[in-house]
Amino acid sequence: MEVAFSARGRSRRSWTLIVGQLIRFSLVGGLNTFIDVMAFNVLLWSFPTQEVLLLIFYNSLAYLLGAINRFYWTKLWTFEQRSSLTGNQAIRFALVTSLGIMCNDAFIWLATTILTSLSLHDILWANVAKVSAIAGSVGVSYLGMRFSVFTRDDEQVEIPPPSNRRLFITPRSLSVILPAYNEEALIASTISTVMSTLITWMRDFEVIVVNDGSKDHTGAIVAQLTAYDRRIRLINHPVNRGYGAALVTGFEAVTKELAFFMDSDGQFDIRDLARFFPLIDEYGAVLGYRIDRQDTWMRKLNAWGWKKLVGFVFGVHAQDIDCAFKLFRAEFFRTHRLETRGAMINAEILYKLARAGYTYTEVGVQHLPRLAGKATGAKPMVILRALRELFVFAEKWRQEE
Repeated sequence: MEVAFSARGRSRRSWTLIVGQLIRFSLVGGLNTFIDVMAFNVLLWSFPTQEVLLLIFYNSLAYLLGAINRFYWTKLWTFEQRSSLTGNQAIRFALVTSLGIMCNDAFIWLATTILTSLSLHDILWANVAKVSAIAGSVGVSYLGMRFSVFTRDDEQVEIPPPSNRRLFITPRSLSVILPAYNEEALIASTISTVMSTLITWMRDFEVIVVNDGSKDHTGAIVAQLTAYDRRIRLINHPVNRGYGAALVTGFEAVTKELAFFMDSDGQFDIRDLARFFPLIDEYGAVLGYRIDRQDTWMRKLNAWGWKKLVGFVFGVHAQDIDCAFKLFRAEFFRTHRLETRGAMINAEILYKLARAGYTYTEVGVQHLPRLAGKATGAKPMVILRALRELFVFAEKWRQEE
């Protein structure tokens, strides 16, 4: 079932995300505060003073040491970014840290000015000022980290406006299906690339992202992108139902003449689709096969064995049966019900295409290294489910025939 993401729903998700980040930021802040205060006291005990300028110097060094610790915990846990540190991010961190030091120093100066009238022990007096400075600057630190250093992909990616330079390569309309499971690191850039390419190719298209119960922020990222362009649609599975189920949901939602699906993991280039359009008028489907497949030898071996098994059981043959880069006439999915919900889905589509009298051809496409996320196709449970569906439906379809 398609979930309508209203402004209220998106706002609720945004606030939930921010509250979660604030909680994690506070826990990291506790560790950071411990390091900051300990470093401050080591300096204070080693070189006791009540000179405000020297205290500010101690405070700046302690804050910097804590900030370095905070950077890594905040990056990996608070804002859940696994990507490598970039030069721009390091510069932004340095600027935010400098601003934090200045705010912290300003608060400690203000606190020491107020506390001078009290008869407190030197170390107690300095620590009260230090804690006051930490409390006063925590908000500045969070906002700086959240909106400057650790900006999320969905805030960095912009859906490009329609270009004046168009190269229309097909008069047909197109539905693009992107199944996604825990692809927060790549989903925004994948959608941006697809949109910027299709805008120059055709007048009528839609991009359907099927979020198959992701446990990360995949759904939230896509939900925000839908606000940029109404041609982007999001369909949510509340729980993970499997690759085949995600594709079936997408196929059932298409509204255009042609249906195309591609994985969301960044291992395919949407521009390869240009070579498929001239063939779809002649064939019912155009199937991609991966050139120089960027997978482990074990996955390649599994794919070879699966291809041979499907060919033997169903009598359908393709160079790369599970390649997630295929173009179809959408009428096929409106008139034929798909029954499998796991990795068996591609075999079922080919079998039912052939049984319905459709023809198909194959075109080689690029296969790129995975830059983030984890592949799930080689998990034992995925393989066992595919084998079970193969034998169950092979018998069922044999009886139907």
